[in-house]
Amino acid sequence: MEYKALGKVVISPKVLKTIVRLTVLSHPEVVAMALPGPFSLHIPDGGVGIKVEDDKVWVNLYVIASAEANMYKLGFELQSEVARAIQNITGMEVAEVNVRVEGVKKKA
Repeated sequence: MEYKALGKVVISPKVLKTIVRLTVLSHPEVVAMALPGPFSLHIPDGGVGIKVEDDKVWVNLYVIASAEANMYKLGFELQSEVARAIQNITGMEVAEVNVRVEGVKKKA
């Protein structure tokens, strides 16, 4: 179905962050999103950094992984799942998804 633009459509970065956070937290090997603290001021609020430019999205993720997880595989899976979620839900192009594992923890 073709859509005729009658004006501008803007998707808030907060909405993108929510999509990303929910996607990441649904992965069974993610324990939590990393949060900023006294020794981790580089981490954005909520563990998700979003940049939107020219209808493209750049994502930085900061996660706490399960101690049993294969970190490298987890990173690739999160990149793929996050890109797919943003593209499917918003129709926006994803330029980059960076995953940074900030810690590990045993799942409860």
